[in-house]
Amino acid sequence: MPDMSASASLAMTHLVSFAKEVDEDKVTPGVLGFIVFAAMALAVWALMKSMSRHMNRVDFTQVPDPKAEQPEPEPADAETSGQGKQQQS
Repeated sequence: MPDMSASASLAMTHLVSFAKEVDEDKVTPGVLGFIVFAAMALAVWALMKSMSRHMNRVDFTQVPDPKAEQPEPEPADAETSGQGKQQQS
């Protein structure tokens, strides 16, 4: 590893010494597991914030349908239509 910087080699020696101190019988997610979990948590937080911002921009008021505003003609009853014809005669 000739092209490693001094800080990278120092970090590697600390990680290697830490790995030797860990009990070989225990299985843990370790630092990598924590980093992945933290990255996923940040991604979910960012997505929720973005979704909230987009939902606040949506206009939920509905435009009334012009066809629905016109009253529908009511079917004429036999009694009503009969009375109307008698009055016209």
